[in-house]
Amino acid sequence: MAEDGFHYNIKFHKMKERILKGWNVSRIIYALLGVTIIIQSAVQHEWIGILLGGYFASMGIFSFGCASGICYRSPYRPFLKNEENTKEKLGNKEMN
Repeated sequence: MAEDGFHYNIKFHKMKERILKGWNVSRIIYALLGVTIIIQSAVQHEWIGILLGGYFASMGIFSFGCASGICYRSPYRPFLKNEENTKEKLGNKEMN
């Protein structure tokens, strides 16, 4: 039983860290947009909108999906060490 409590504390700590740290503009926008959709949907009795707003709000609060910044891939690709040998073999030609 002691081990189960230990694992629970680790999971709780990770979730707490995920919620409280790493906030950026997109997370704030998603959270605010989600809360706004929830409120407007509740006022207008559009219950399906609460689910939509809950999805956006949870993306902002729990940092998953596009709110975590992984929806796009940066065109910049850093130079990796294993590519160094390949470039030397190709005579320093540009790799695609």
